[in-house]
Amino acid sequence: MVGTGWVSGLLDFSASNPDNTNTLFLIDPKYAKLAPYHNTASVYKCPADKSTVRIGNTVHRRVRSLAMNQAVGWNATASWVKRGGPEWRIMHKLSEVRQTTMISVLLDEHPDSINGAGFAVQPTDQLAQTRIIDFPASYHNGAAGFSFVDGHAEIHRWRDGRTTPPIAYTGSMQLNVASPNNPDAWWMIERTTDKN
Repeated sequence: MVGTGWVSGLLDFSASNPDNTNTLFLIDPKYAKLAPYHNTASVYKCPADKSTVRIGNTVHRRVRSLAMNQAVGWNATASWVKRGGPEWRIMHKLSEVRQTTMISVLLDEHPDSINGAGFAVQPTDQLAQTRIIDFPASYHNGAAGFSFVDGHAEIHRWRDGRTTPPIAYTGSMQLNVASPNNPDAWWMIERTTDKN
């Protein structure tokens, strides 16, 4: 397997899935585009994320809790951003980012939501049509950490209970759910992309 994304691997809670514990998918340049810039897998795992996988008689912590905004450097055909409409932008170069203080790059994702390396948001202009595709983490007292294109980071507290389902550590959470008039979904849209 040769990685094409910022990292490789598809997380779940299966003991038979080596991606859950394989740090090479985070630090080996063969699998991860960001690998040449560091050699520490722990930067991709928030200490507040307690998700584990049992392999035989041993419990292992999963290797990643972060996901990347699918509007930053993503393939347009694989991104949920374009499902919102062709006018929503995917930015591949820093010069394409109009508001560096507003566009997120990495964020904490809910342990039962995280799977691939991308965090999916489907943009809309209509608050009544907001959806939550992937769920952000909420283990920081009802909040999640975000990093932004300009280098700053924020902890954002969620306001709507639909954004913060309890953690089951099973991966059985339903993703891509309607969440009309959810101010948290709107906040994430505003920090994911903008229009052409």
